[in-house]
Amino acid sequence: MQTVRILAWCWLAVVATIAPAFAQAQVPAANAPREWKLSTAVGPAFALGKAGARWAALIGEKSAGRLAVKAHPGATLAHRDPAREFSALRDGAADLAIGSTLAWSGSVAELGVVGLPWLAPGGPQLAALAAEPFAGQLGAALERAGVVAVAFAPLGHRALATVAKAVREPADVAGLRVRVPAVPAILDLYATLGALPQSLGFAAAQAAFKSGALDGQDGPAASFVAARLEASGFRHVADWQAVGEIAVFAVNRAVWNACNDAERAQVREAATATAGELAVLARDEAAQALADLRQRGLATTRLTAEGHAALAAASRAAYDRWAGAAGVELVRAAEAAVQAAGR
Repeated sequence: MQTVRILAWCWLAVVATIAPAFAQAQVPAANAPREWKLSTAVGPAFALGKAGARWAALIGEKSAGRLAVKAHPGATLAHRDPAREFSALRDGAADLAIGSTLAWSGSVAELGVVGLPWLAPGGPQLAALAAEPFAGQLGAALERAGVVAVAFAPLGHRALATVAKAVREPADVAGLRVRVPAVPAILDLYATLGALPQSLGFAAAQAAFKSGALDGQDGPAASFVAARLEASGFRHVADWQAVGEIAVFAVNRAVWNACNDAERAQVREAATATAGELAVLARDEAAQALADLRQRGLATTRLTAEGHAALAAASRAAYDRWAGAAGVELVRAAEAAVQAAGR
C-alpha cells in the first residue's frame, strides 16, 4: 500500500509539472500574429498586384505585426481564375482580396454598372464611381453578397488592339474577330457592335494571331505590353475608354466579424491609403503602357466626340441589357455621379 501511495504522489507531481506547459502549447498566445491570405488576380508587375503587396505590408505595420498578411497573386487561391476570386473570398479560401468590378460582376451583378459601355469614359468620371456617395452603394451590394468592402480605387479603362486597321467608329469594329475575356458583358458589347468575340487561352490565342484567325485583342494596355502584341502583327491600339474598371478592397465576412474595433480600423485605414496609391499607379501604368506600345511601332488613337457618340449609340442595346441586370436605380445613381463629375 505504501508503494502505491508513493507512485500516486509521483504521478500527481509529474502532472502538476507538465499540465501548464501542455495547456500553453494547446492555446495560442494572445499576442501571436494571425496570418491572413490576400488574393489578387495579377502579380506585382502590374499596379493591382503592387497594391496587394502594399495593403498586406500596411496592415502589418498598422497592427505592429499582430496581423500578418501573405499576398497570393495570380488568383492562385481561386484556381487561377479571376472570375472565381469573389467566391474564394466569400467562402474563406481567401481572407482578403483586391478584385476588379468587371471580374467580380459575374458573382455580384451590381458591380457590372461600372463597366457599362461608355458610362464613364474619362478618368474623373471613373473616379466618381469609386468615391462616395456612389461607392457606398457598391459596398452595400458586396455586403449583401457576403463580403465586406473597405475601399475602392479606379483601375482605368480597357483598350482594343487590332492588326490591320484603327478603330474610330462602329464600322471599324464590325466583323473584327476579337479575343476577349470570358465575361458575358464584354462578349455582348462586341457582339452588339458586330464583332466576332472569342474567349481563348493564351496559347490558343497566340496560334490564332499568327495564323490570322484573330485580328483583335481586348484588355488593359499594360497587358498588351506584357504579351508583346507587336510580335503577333498588331499595329493599332484604340484607347477608346469603352469599359471602365474599379478595384475593390474586400474582407471575408467571418474574418471581419472576428476582428475587434481597433483591428477593423487598421485594416480599413491600410486599404484607404493603398487605394489612393493604386489610383495613381494605375493611371501611370496605363500612360506608360501606351507610350511603350507607340515606341514598339503601334499607333494609338483616341475617339473624337463624334466617334464616341456613334459607338455609344451603336452599343446602346448592350448598355440597356446590362443596366437591367445591375439594377435600374443603381444605374441612375451611377449616371448622376458621372454627370456631376463632368465630361
